[in-house]
Amino acid sequence: MTALADLGREIGDIAERVGPSVVGIGNRWRGGSGVIIGENRILTNAHNLHGDEVTITFADGRSADATVVGVDADGDLAVLEAATEGAAALELEDGETAGVGGPVVALGNPNGHGPRVTFGFVSGTGRSFRGPRGRRVAGAVEHTAPLMPGSSGGPIVDLDGRLLGINTNRLGNGFYLAIAADAALRDRITALGRGESPKRRRLGVGLAPSHVARQLRRSVGLPERDGLLVREVDDDSPAAKAGIAEGDLLVAVGGKPIGSADDLFEALAGEGALEITLVRGTDERTVTVEA
Repeated sequence: MTALADLGREIGDIAERVGPSVVGIGNRWRGGSGVIIGENRILTNAHNLHGDEVTITFADGRSADATVVGVDADGDLAVLEAATEGAAALELEDGETAGVGGPVVALGNPNGHGPRVTFGFVSGTGRSFRGPRGRRVAGAVEHTAPLMPGSSGGPIVDLDGRLLGINTNRLGNGFYLAIAADAALRDRITALGRGESPKRRRLGVGLAPSHVARQLRRSVGLPERDGLLVREVDDDSPAAKAGIAEGDLLVAVGGKPIGSADDLFEALAGEGALEITLVRGTDERTVTVEA
């Protein structure tokens, strides 16, 4: 019992020291958590934002309006500006790299309902997940500290209270993912804090994966093809301007077959116009996209 009591005291100490740095994002129906990283600066997940203005609720119950300084929607990060008025900041140290088996404490302030603190262990490193726009985000920390809905954007820390990651995703069955607090994260946060939101090319389409495309084409009597099925096209998007339509099957970019969304994102990372081969019904054609 002594070891458990000692652990409980350590977690309580972390709650007391780090808890004031964790805020609620949004209102009681929509939002998540965030962490104060400096004077008037708050870090959260991009998926917690619904518009350019948001309400922040501090651990002491005080609320303040915040504005969005920088957003990396593909990487699921955002930096906000709000009057922190002396509230403690959790510093981004050079610090620890999470290792498998290491103990972690997760903190959140779900939708501003009050601080929550849980305990778990690192169950994996170098994991990946899909950001809000479908791009793969690599290098995440997998852990077992339970998270209530609305806790994404809050931190995981070690038993010394040092930042290990920013919670972002639930895998199910008691496993969670956090964006690792490494040098790359610090660089991204610094840029977002200067208002430098990444500009990545996008088509402006919603896509279904290849296996779904094959099933749907088979169900309507069309020949099966590998590719990504266009489920929707944003108005006035590069895809719409190029003539891509709902129901088209994207099968190649620059002559290279598309087997997954990652193939398309890799092509979008380049420069210049994209030559996209698509199948509409049974007709194959190539369109030029100025993305």
